[in-house]
Amino acid sequence: MGSPAFAVPTLDALVEAGHAVIAVYTQPPRAAGRGKADRATSVEVRARALGIEVRSPKSLKDAAEQAAFAALAGEVAVVAAYGLILPQPILDAPRLGCLNVHGSLLPRWRGAAPVQRAIMAGDAITGVTIMAMVAGLDTGPMLLQREIEIADKNAAQVMEELAILGAAMMVEALDRGAFAGQPQPEEGVTYAAKISKAEARIDWTAPAATVVRHAQGLAPFPGAWFELSGERIKLLAATLAEVSGAPGVVLDERLTIACGSGAIRPILLQRAGRTPMTADELLRGFEIPAGTRLA
Repeated sequence: MGSPAFAVPTLDALVEAGHAVIAVYTQPPRAAGRGKADRATSVEVRARALGIEVRSPKSLKDAAEQAAFAALAGEVAVVAAYGLILPQPILDAPRLGCLNVHGSLLPRWRGAAPVQRAIMAGDAITGVTIMAMVAGLDTGPMLLQREIEIADKNAAQVMEELAILGAAMMVEALDRGAFAGQPQPEEGVTYAAKISKAEARIDWTAPAATVVRHAQGLAPFPGAWFELSGERIKLLAATLAEVSGAPGVVLDERLTIACGSGAIRPILLQRAGRTPMTADELLRGFEIPAGTRLA
């Protein structure tokens, strides 16, 4: 049970390890791209290539859907970024329960956006927890947990690393065959709320280090952004600059931008409808003189 690219390595690992994947559940195709044509999830595309039955209900709350799931008579449901809530009848249906690949070191960052929140908060490490699922939000007992360093990676890079790590860990957890797990600690619980569109807007009154992490944590999607002359521009990567000025003001011809304390120098930006480009490339065709105030 999974939807985005993050879940594909887990599906592949299960098949390569010789497990019989009797069905794949994924989110329904959704309109995407400039033409807004329906696009299947990454997991659906991969499952069909592997010849596995694909099911994409809009919800699992319906009794008929729950009965169809139970009729599969599966031993274990493996879940990785599925995106739908699993009601209790779904959790109870597999003989050995439901196991989840979660991209954080639980109990830190329970919820929808653990990687983004970890980077934006300035965490030095994150990781993967293999968890037995219960009704609460990412509150189930832990079977395995491993960490990685975040360093200067953006959200996409961290998620790619965690996806590969999590896939191997899920196979290991299944091989062990003991799914009781250890209860999560009661201390250190934090919640990783979904990233809202409004939240992606850069707050230039924040410290420069916070702005850099904001860009890093939201790259490449949805992308931290600012406005200039009515156009929204994404800041995909930046570094700190040892200067200061009024927040949001461009300080020099290199597009150094003042923050609440300190300043940042953009490394990678993206104009609407364009491919990502360096600051130098942007400035060649889009003049932003010193003294410009960004919104």
